[in-house]
Amino acid sequence: MRGTGDLLIRDARPGDRDRIREVTLAAYQEYASRMSGHWEGYRQNIVATLASVEPAEQVVAERDDTIVGTVLLYPPRRVRTLGGESLEVPWPEVRLLAVASAARGQGIGAALMRECVRRARGSGTSALSLHTTDLMQTAMRMYERMGFVRAPQLDFHPAPGLTVKGYRLDLAGA
Repeated sequence: MRGTGDLLIRDARPGDRDRIREVTLAAYQEYASRMSGHWEGYRQNIVATLASVEPAEQVVAERDDTIVGTVLLYPPRRVRTLGGESLEVPWPEVRLLAVASAARGQGIGAALMRECVRRARGSGTSALSLHTTDLMQTAMRMYERMGFVRAPQLDFHPAPGLTVKGYRLDLAGA
């Protein structure tokens, strides 16, 4: 457990599952209207991912005994994307960063990302990766402020006209 002010960053516990799902789905729901026909498939992917997070580390941000943010940190692996492509992810990967809408703008997403960086660095890896889309401009700005750079070799295309962009943080310089 790592505390930053009144915010506690810790590993998720089994009893956290419902609140994690609630926070994550609510955070991503804001993109539903801009995802045309892709939202329901994406939502189902989120629910399935959260139902079985292994081999990821699930981390939460807690304030006043309430989970206000969550993130998954996966080890390097080969994954099958939503579009059915096989993608090699050679570094640990951040997925499903989510902050409760009432808690946004308070540095919770950045605190969760710093914890992922700390854990990745502790594993001895050279980089940390993530995927995002142009819909998620606020998140993209935060990632870039933290030093993440585009990694087009990690891009994938789950549907025609939709690019999920790869980003990488070099941990030697972070």
